[in-house]
Amino acid sequence: MLTEVTATRYVTPLREGGSLPGIVEADDLGTYVIKFTGAGQGRKTLVAEVVCGELARRLGLRMPELVTIQLDPVIGLSEPDQEVQELLKASGGLNLGMDYLPGSLGFDPLAYQVDAAEAGRVVWFDALINNVDRSWRNPNMLIWHGDLWLIDHGATMIWHHNWPGAAASAAKPYNASDHALAPFGPDIATAAADLAPLVTEELLTEVTALVPDEWLVDEPGFDSTDALRRAYVEPLLARAATIHERITLDAPTATPPSRAPGWLTDHVKPWPHPTKNRQDAENSQKDADR
Repeated sequence: MLTEVTATRYVTPLREGGSLPGIVEADDLGTYVIKFTGAGQGRKTLVAEVVCGELARRLGLRMPELVTIQLDPVIGLSEPDQEVQELLKASGGLNLGMDYLPGSLGFDPLAYQVDAAEAGRVVWFDALINNVDRSWRNPNMLIWHGDLWLIDHGATMIWHHNWPGAAASAAKPYNASDHALAPFGPDIATAAADLAPLVTEELLTEVTALVPDEWLVDEPGFDSTDALRRAYVEPLLARAATIHERITLDAPTATPPSRAPGWLTDHVKPWPHPTKNRQDAENSQKDADR
């Protein structure tokens, strides 16, 4: 079960996301990015966030902690934005929270270097969950303390929007040509050898059990939440064994953005970055001259 907290203050909306997530403070003194049950994408987005986010964590990928957040709509009465007020009113009860990473930067593939091994693990994982939303246009990754962190898995497992066609949908290949990490020569074969054996029925059952029942009830075609959880397990289990054989990496479909300036790339590469190296060298030379 995910840790449950209660929102105590709504801080600000995050308008970069289509579902209008926000930042809240909670009774555990933590700060979280909250994703709302009342958002237009619906509760299936939150289910995907839990299943894929917790699966990523168990496969050794960096993923901010997820919690469930109890929200009283009255918390937003002082919010001046009518759109935000309506969203808060529609989201009373249990919502999803992701630990807020203060000082993190959005990943820029032109400004931050990723080695082939890590790139391969992320691309393989995104192929497994059929993540269509980690392209250079919208990477959905953060750099925090020099490390790469994955966020935003609401647009994954597209098959859960049409369960009768889930098996056929999950059997399709994955085109990683526009993936944000495609330029880094992802080592997919090694990633598959390392990660695929970890994706067992037991592991998938464990992560699907973390989804709150109230986000699963009344799904057409299923007579219980346990049956629906099983439906989430089966496509991922089948896909894990062979998806590496169906990943394509061709030229991007459109011209990528222009290259970032040197002053920026120096400051966002993994630590120790070049500027720090130069400063250290200069300081060492000054000490030697004294």
